Amino acid sequence: MADGYLALKFREWKHRRRSARALREYAQRVARGERSTRPHGLPRPLVVSLTSFAPRFGVLEKTLNCLLLQSVRPDHVVLWLGHDDVAKLPAAILALRDLGLDIRATDDLRSFTKIIPTLQAFPDAFVVTADDDVYYWPTWLEELTQAHTQTSDPVICHRGHKIRMEGDLPAPYNSWHRGIRRNMAAPLLFPTGVMGVLYDPRIFHADVTRRDLFQRLCPHADDVWLYWMHRLGGSVPRMLPCPHRVLEWPGGQDQNLRSTNVGLSGNDTAIAAMIAQYGWPS
Repeated sequence: MADGYLALKFREWKHRRRSARALREYAQRVARGERSTRPHGLPRPLVVSLTSFAPRFGVLEKTLNCLLLQSVRPDHVVLWLGHDDVAKLPAAILALRDLGLDIRATDDLRSFTKIIPTLQAFPDAFVVTADDDVYYWPTWLEELTQAHTQTSDPVICHRGHKIRMEGDLPAPYNSWHRGIRRNMAAPLLFPTGVMGVLYDPRIFHADVTRRDLFQRLCPHADDVWLYWMHRLGGSVPRMLPCPHRVLEWPGGQDQNLRSTNVGLSGNDTAIAAMIAQYGWPS
C-alpha cells in the first residue's frame, strides 16, 4: 500500500514538473510572438488541422499558439468548428487570425472534423492533425516533416500502440502494447492522434471521406477509421523516438471521448465493424 502511494505521488510530482516546464516554454514563445519563416521542406503544401468546441475554448488559445509558433511554418493552420460554435469564439482566439490562423465553419463530425474537411478542402496537401487541448513543443512539426523528407513514409506519428494479434485478428484494444518510445515502422503500428500525425493523403483508400461509412462504422473512433484507410492504401506507419509525454492543459479533458473509446471498449466495437466491412488489412 505504502509503495503504491509513493509511486503515485512520484508520478504526480513528475507531471507537475513537466507541466511547469511546458508552461514556461509556452510563455517564452508567446512573448516572442513571431511566426517562423523557415520552410517546411515538403514537396507539396502543408496543412495543420484541428477542431474544437465551446467547452474547450478555455484551453484552445494555448494550443493554437503552440501550433502557430512552430520552428517551421506550415502553409495553413486551420481550425474547423461546427456552425453553432463559431459565434462563441472568444476575442483572444479570433485575434490569432493576425498570426495566420484560418477559422472555418463546417458540419460537426466530432473528432473527424479535424481531418475530413481538410482532406476535401486541400486534396493535394500534406495534413498534420492535432488535438485542441494539448501542449506541442516548438519542434513538434519540424520533426514530423523532416522524418517524411528523410524516409518518404506517408504516415508518421509521435505516439502509437503496437497492435497485439490473436491468430489472424487483433486482440482487444486494451491489451495492445503501449508506451513504445522507439523509432519504428511496422504495419501493426497504430498511430494515436493526440500527439499529432502527418499524413500524405495520397495513401488513403478512396472511402476516406465517406461520411455515411465512418459515421455508421466508427462514429467515435477516428484513429480506427484512419488506420484502416491508410493501411488499405499500403502504408507502413512510422513512429518517431519521441521523448515527450502527452501533456494536456488543465481543464481541457472535462469532456472527452476517451472514456467511450477505451474505458467502454468503444474501439473494439469500431474495429469489429471495420473488419466486417473491409476485412483485416494484413
